[in-house]
Amino acid sequence: MRSIELIQPKHIIFGAGYAQDWANIVLAGKKQRVLLLSTHPLWAVLEKSIGNAREKGLELLCLDYSWRAEPDTEIFENLHRQSKDFGPQAIVAIGGGSVLDVGKLLAALSSGTQKPSDVFGKNLLDSRDNLLICVPTTAGTGSEVSPNAILFDLRDGEKKGIISPWLIPDTALIDPEMTFSLPPKLTAETGMDALCHCIEAYTNKYAHPAVDLYALKGIEYVYKNLKTAVKEGNNIEARSAMALASMYGGLCLGPVNTSAVHALSYGLAGKYHFSHGLANAVLLPAVMLFNMEADLEKNARIALAMGLPDKGDLRATARSGIKAIQELSRDCGIPQSLSSLGVKREDLPQLADMAMNVKRLLNNNPRELEWKDALSIYQSIL
Repeated sequence: MRSIELIQPKHIIFGAGYAQDWANIVLAGKKQRVLLLSTHPLWAVLEKSIGNAREKGLELLCLDYSWRAEPDTEIFENLHRQSKDFGPQAIVAIGGGSVLDVGKLLAALSSGTQKPSDVFGKNLLDSRDNLLICVPTTAGTGSEVSPNAILFDLRDGEKKGIISPWLIPDTALIDPEMTFSLPPKLTAETGMDALCHCIEAYTNKYAHPAVDLYALKGIEYVYKNLKTAVKEGNNIEARSAMALASMYGGLCLGPVNTSAVHALSYGLAGKYHFSHGLANAVLLPAVMLFNMEADLEKNARIALAMGLPDKGDLRATARSGIKAIQELSRDCGIPQSLSSLGVKREDLPQLADMAMNVKRLLNNNPRELEWKDALSIYQSIL
């Protein structure tokens, strides 16, 4: 068994109603100056906790991240300037994956001289001086427990990852009630992203038993609860299960990470501005079908984790799982073809080019994927 390093938040709190406890955690950490990053729909929800924080003597800078697109280097630099001028001792990020990623990077880059362009890649961040608290309001990215952050680099039009232990929050406050207001479309897309994290971690070339248990439980929870969460947004049981699945997927990202689905999704986000979850959802069944032969037993176990019957044949069981995932995606309202989302056939070679640049993820894939394979996968779902 190969060695593995698990680096996780020091403090994970899971439960309904805990999201408002961020001020008490800041005070317990003996911090005073707090940068609070969130989005327009959430400020009303946070009004009471912001008032309480100020009554307790905390000095707050509230920064709004309400851009619809995924974060890019220009958006980040604007927020970064404001953060450095304020000089926070603690950063609290409350929102979806983009908000959490930006908050994590602000915490790491608020002091010192490093810029995003200096730290794209793995283990290039020097340090982090700030207390970092992350509160997710979607159930998908798992960013609240992961060492990863993603920015769209406007210099070359590509999404890029930053991976470092300095991006792991000190505290993750996971409150499923914070996802009640998430619309059905975003519930579906972020939920499929969580499923993708778990499946890619489990079938990854570098998969490990220490992470497999998170991955399999996340797969089970998404398959059994996503449809209910989409259709019944206030269903606390479904929302709680999805929040756990997202956390499990996030815990897989540091030690194992993702593979070809995420690599192929980068071009869709970069060129067509698909949301991250949507791109992964459309690609997942086709990439699973491509990878299946690399490990039929593991792919069959995915189907079993979803609660599907053992067909007595590994290939048949694995295929039933892929079919069920495609049906889940369709039932949740996610489009099933790239053409229905505006992708043009003549752009597919460029998308394949962009995918092949994401070597750090393609190197994890259980089956070697070449340019022609990437092109064929895109063509199969056009």
